Amino acid sequence: MAKILVIEDDQAIAELEKDYLELSGFEVTIFEDGDAGQKAALSEDYSLVILDLMLPKVDGFEICKRIRQAKDIPVLMVSAKKDDIDKIRGLGMGADDYITKPFSPSELVARVKAHLARYERLLGSNAKKNEVIEIRGLKIDKTARRVYLDGAEKLFTTKEFDLLTFLAENPNHVYTKEELFKEIWDMDSIGDIATVTVHIKKIREKIETNTSKPQYIETIWGVGYRFKV
Repeated sequence: MAKILVIEDDQAIAELEKDYLELSGFEVTIFEDGDAGQKAALSEDYSLVILDLMLPKVDGFEICKRIRQAKDIPVLMVSAKKDDIDKIRGLGMGADDYITKPFSPSELVARVKAHLARYERLLGSNAKKNEVIEIRGLKIDKTARRVYLDGAEKLFTTKEFDLLTFLAENPNHVYTKEELFKEIWDMDSIGDIATVTVHIKKIREKIETNTSKPQYIETIWGVGYRFKV
C-alpha cells in the first residue's frame, strides 16, 4: 500500500484529501505545519507528498526544495494562489505538479495515481541491463537514471529526467507542449502547459553551454520543442 504524506494547514481540506485517498486504497498521514511536515517527509518512507504552499513555520517552497535535495519521490504542490509566477516557482523548486484550489478531490486522486504509476514503473526498470543514450558529450543512463555532461554528473528531478529522455529517444521530432505534458505527466494538459516550459528551462540550464543558443533542445516557435542530433 502506497503511503501518502499530506502537509496542509487547512484541516477541512486535509481531511477531505485523506478521505478520498483512503477510499482509493492509500495510507495517508497529515501534518498541519511546515516544520513537522518537513521532518516527516525527510525522515519517513513516503511514496508521494501533497504539499500546501502557504504553511506555518516553513512554507511549501522551502519544504519542496529540501525534499528534492534528498529524494526523488513525486511532490504535488497545492495552493490557492493562481498566479503563474507561483506555479513557475513551485515547479522550479522541483515539484512534479501544481494544483490550484479549489479542485476536485477526484482530480487530485487521478493525479496521485498517475504520478505513482509512472514512478513505480521507473523504479522497476532498475532490474534491467543499463540502457544508455549518448549524444555529443551528453550521456543519459536510463536504468540508473543519471545524466552526465562531458563526464560530469548533472542532478535531475524525476520529471526533468523523463522529459529529457523522451526527447532524446525521439530526435528531430517536433512535439507541442500539450503532447509533451500528456506523454510525461500521463494526463491532458488542462491548461497547465506552463509546466513543460519550466521543465525545459531547468533542463537547458543543466545541459546547455549557452541557453540562448541550445545545442540539444531547440524551440520551434509557435509549435513546440525538438531534440537535435
